[in-house]
Amino acid sequence: MTAVTRLGSGGPWEAVYGYSRVVRAGDLAITAGCTSTVDGRVVHVGDAAAQTAQALRIGLAALAEVGAGPTDVVRTRMYVTDRSLADEIGRAHNAVFGAVRPVATMVVVAGLIDPEHLVEVELEAYLGDVG
Repeated sequence: MTAVTRLGSGGPWEAVYGYSRVVRAGDLAITAGCTSTVDGRVVHVGDAAAQTAQALRIGLAALAEVGAGPTDVVRTRMYVTDRSLADEIGRAHNAVFGAVRPVATMVVVAGLIDPEHLVEVELEAYLGDVG
């Protein structure tokens, strides 16, 4: 049986909506969607690059809680509210993951839970042996 660890961050929606910030199941660690929400409020309003950097910091901090680091990340997903922000968001992603080069998906969506959110990211890490 695979051990599963589920951790929350205390964010405003986790308890209300019934989800964890990060789950580690064996060699796989996955974050929930991470936004630029700090202490229950959106930060970096109007700045897609800064929101992306903040969301990635939140996701990486969650992964660190279950033993994963940036070089363990194998997949990222970015949900963006405006196609014109794709380059700005992609470059912020590159600033963190340019050397790691995980597979990545960027999808334009109609909106996110808070209208001030411009981007939401998910991270997946693999912690198993290569071989």
